[in-house]
Amino acid sequence: MGPALRPALLESGRWLRTALHRRVQIDTRTLAVFRIFVGLLVVADLLLRSRNFRYFYTDEGVAPRSLVLEASASDPFSIYHLTTDPTLIAALFVLQGLIAVQLIVGYKTRLATVLTFLFVISLDHHNPFVLSYADTLFRLLLFWAVFLPLGERWSVDAVHAGREPRSAVANAATALIMGQMVYMYLTNGVIKSQSDVWTSGDAAPLVLGIDEITFLLGDTIRQVPAFLELGGLIWFIILLLSPLLILLPGRWRYPLIALFAAGHLSFAISVRIGAFPYVALAGLLVFLQTQFWDDLQRLGRYAGIDTERLSARAGSLERIATAFPSYRLDSDRAVRIRGHAYTLALGAVVVTLLFVAAVMVFNVGAALADDGSDRPMEDRVEGTVEETLAETRGVSQVESTASRFGVDQPIGWGVFAGPDPRTTDRYYVFPAETEHGEVVDAYTEGPLTYERPHDGQLQKQYDTYRERFYMNSVRRGSVQNAVPEHLAEHVCEQWAEDHDEELAYVNMYAVHEDVTYETITDPKNRDREYLEIYRHGCSDNEPKVIEPPE
Repeated sequence: MGPALRPALLESGRWLRTALHRRVQIDTRTLAVFRIFVGLLVVADLLLRSRNFRYFYTDEGVAPRSLVLEASASDPFSIYHLTTDPTLIAALFVLQGLIAVQLIVGYKTRLATVLTFLFVISLDHHNPFVLSYADTLFRLLLFWAVFLPLGERWSVDAVHAGREPRSAVANAATALIMGQMVYMYLTNGVIKSQSDVWTSGDAAPLVLGIDEITFLLGDTIRQVPAFLELGGLIWFIILLLSPLLILLPGRWRYPLIALFAAGHLSFAISVRIGAFPYVALAGLLVFLQTQFWDDLQRLGRYAGIDTERLSARAGSLERIATAFPSYRLDSDRAVRIRGHAYTLALGAVVVTLLFVAAVMVFNVGAALADDGSDRPMEDRVEGTVEETLAETRGVSQVESTASRFGVDQPIGWGVFAGPDPRTTDRYYVFPAETEHGEVVDAYTEGPLTYERPHDGQLQKQYDTYRERFYMNSVRRGSVQNAVPEHLAEHVCEQWAEDHDEELAYVNMYAVHEDVTYETITDPKNRDREYLEIYRHGCSDNEPKVIEPPE
């Protein structure tokens, strides 16, 4: 290397380091809002889950611990698996909520984040049959959040620190949590790009034609398919442009962040997909840099907001924070130990990721270079990835550990894409025969009919959104596990408790309707199919087929 070249390389290295630092930097006020939002999501989730507490989270319901462990591929970590006592499980719910409140106020924030993460994965593993992509994303965001200084601002910890907080932070952890969101968006966009339905704009109207998930403004919006086509195409395009969330710094990100936020908010008011829009909004927060807060302050001054009043209120909150005991180990030795532990933990994660990525790229590259294979490219890539995760030494151990702690990364985020969108509406009918020969619908506990329930508003067949995810597990479980059998047994027992007679037989059917562009708002003219999920004999009766209509 010549003497003249060395300074140029050093200058290029400094420029690259500065540019990277600028792009992965997160303002500590953003981290504070993220912390509060995440804590509120945990509390809200616990309150919503408690509506089905006995049904989904105790051995008296449809997901006893024995079934969960039998259906799990690995040995899932779960604090909730330590007991089957409903009272103790309820106490763990309360404890998890209290830790979430600790996270919200930012007291011993790192510890609160770790405990929140462990409790979240524990509850997910306590009943994996009610989960969705929202839960997967939330676990991963919480995992990366463990390595972030969430308590640097607007927290009890910040008051106890007695120093000026850092304005922003940029390191491997900030890059990883940003990368998590971009990976989700980009892989979803790439999967969708393989579908003519998505690239033509037809996907969004078809998805909004699924009555099982459409609610609130969804019924109104789908009356204007041209608007949905445009919205669907814009969403598809910004998914592919998602790397710009990192590549563009400061204000340049605003338009893309606004489009993603608008998309998630539109999902929240039109399709019943659980917490996904809110979890994604939490993840989207991390792209707001210092420039955003400076602009927000300028906007506040322009709007005439009394900042002195806000400062006085913040001062009163600080006085409350001082009432919390500190218990800080501030010796030089303790600080060094904490620093080394953090560096080792984050370093181990980064090295592991790089190792898995290198092996994956090598194996996938070899598969793509195999010109002798007559398999489609997509099948070769998917097969190679699955084989690498399952059989490659080192990678399989990483995958097993990640799966045990709920942080295994989906190969591709196929939200509404497989690659084609789902175009099947669905409802359930459980024809059952009582011991006296009467035929009823054990699912609705009413007269047997195969017509659409709830005047066609199929989302109302579920009391909570997690019931829909559970019924998906029931539908798929007929060939994978004993989930349908446990539900059938529960139906038999519950009917006997609620009525004056017992059931002799129960069948489970999923009624599928094919949603086409012509039948988005005309379900009466859809092709309908009756698919048997499971048949069951209550008590000691042998199963019996109760035939659906032709």
